[in-house]
Amino acid sequence: MNEREELRSILIERSIRKGEFTLASGRKSNYYINGKMTTLHSRGLYLAAKLMLDSFSAIDYGAFAGPVIGADPIIGALLAISAGRGVEKEGLLVRKEAKGHGTKKLVEGNIHNGLRVIILEDVVTTGGSLLKAAEAVAAEGGVIAGISVLVDREEGAAEAISAAGYEFNSIFKVGELL
Repeated sequence: MNEREELRSILIERSIRKGEFTLASGRKSNYYINGKMTTLHSRGLYLAAKLMLDSFSAIDYGAFAGPVIGADPIIGALLAISAGRGVEKEGLLVRKEAKGHGTKKLVEGNIHNGLRVIILEDVVTTGGSLLKAAEAVAAEGGVIAGISVLVDREEGAAEAISAAGYEFNSIFKVGELL
């Protein structure tokens, strides 16, 4: 079994639940994909980050960013694997709202004008959270180099992200997991 097949098995076993669910987008679904059940597991996170990092090989970028909580473990693993490969990258965390104390920042991390950033997330449905994260990063001077997810639920995100002018990539489409 190759690494992609192994990650697929882990996602199916740990992250997919059947039932009645309301998604972050407000949509109803008869299944739920909780990517964190995979990305908060050592082997699942390692494989997710490694496969994502490998998929970025043709992209010029200096940082990873994404909405908290779904992107947090992935960003940490991407930074660790990058360092292990002798490559320095920045990690950025995008809050849902600016914190009310301290620096009062919406984007945490060492962001600067012109920094090329890949926006990422564990699971995407409509793309709304990723587009908000991209807007927040751009407002801080970052340049969006691409948007990537572990699992695309195939419910409009790819189209919305492309319509916004960004390159989109997913490691898996939901049809590969159900």
